[in-house]
Amino acid sequence: MLHAEQVTFGGSALDRAAELRGDSGALAEALSDPRSRAIVLWRGKPLVVAGDPLRLVRLPLGHPLLGEAPGLPVLMGREDGAATFALDMSVWEPEGLDAQALGGFIDHTEQRHPSCAEGEHFAELRQIMTQLSPRDAELAATAKALFSWHDSHGFCAKCGDPSEVAMSGWQRSCPSCGTQHFPRTDPVVIMLITRGNKTLLGRSPGWPEGMYSCLAGFVEPGETIEAAVRREVMEEAGVHVGPVRYLASQPWAFPTSLMIGCHGDAVTDDLEIDRHELEDARWVSREEVARAFAGEHPEIWAPREGAIAHFLLRNWLADRLE
Repeated sequence: MLHAEQVTFGGSALDRAAELRGDSGALAEALSDPRSRAIVLWRGKPLVVAGDPLRLVRLPLGHPLLGEAPGLPVLMGREDGAATFALDMSVWEPEGLDAQALGGFIDHTEQRHPSCAEGEHFAELRQIMTQLSPRDAELAATAKALFSWHDSHGFCAKCGDPSEVAMSGWQRSCPSCGTQHFPRTDPVVIMLITRGNKTLLGRSPGWPEGMYSCLAGFVEPGETIEAAVRREVMEEAGVHVGPVRYLASQPWAFPTSLMIGCHGDAVTDDLEIDRHELEDARWVSREEVARAFAGEHPEIWAPREGAIAHFLLRNWLADRLE
């Protein structure tokens, strides 16, 4: 797929400066460099500033907001020759916090810290991802995934003792048994399954009414991408899939997945839906998908813009899968 890296969270060519992660001298120099900047997240929400376009805020390392972030800075990489770090300040408790809104499927709430400048606020990444530049989107998604991993991997999986942050946030080390742990990424296949002029769409229980998307599922140990596509479609919808080809991938930091977009040719039509996995699945014509994208379908919403399912379906409609 010639324009695969145009997918949201991809294609910014960030210099991740991996050679600096274990270099204490170079890191100390970067942390004292007045050109260095830091992005900040609160409970997975990046700090952004209103404007056209919406921008990820990069704070100087001496900014008072950063003094409230208890953890060590995580090195994101280099931009214009200077280091960019990330800090997590999830310990902050905003006044009047609506915890129920934070836990919902869609979070439109914004939080503003007292030390933030006018227009700066924390916003849910899924709500703003298409408004960010490719670089800002990649930085925000990378930081969100890393902080999520650290939050859930504070103890050694081998001996159970507390582990410590190492390699500028890109590793955890166990001082008790010496085991090294690395950020987790879960491979997920997401499939544009077609048969003639139709594509297979499904919806999971708990999704907003009318929301449909491509089928998806985790790749199992010892399984190829192609085998995972065929297995997931058969398990969830009872459809046999023949040839499978890779199209594009998308880092999906909700929490730590890599979505592997594929196109599969179905060889059967009949549906046998696993109701534990899907609330519904249906074959949808190209014309119906076009109506859904235009907001004119009476029963189906298109996947949210920015998700790889939206990207795959939009390119299928435009006949641009090659």
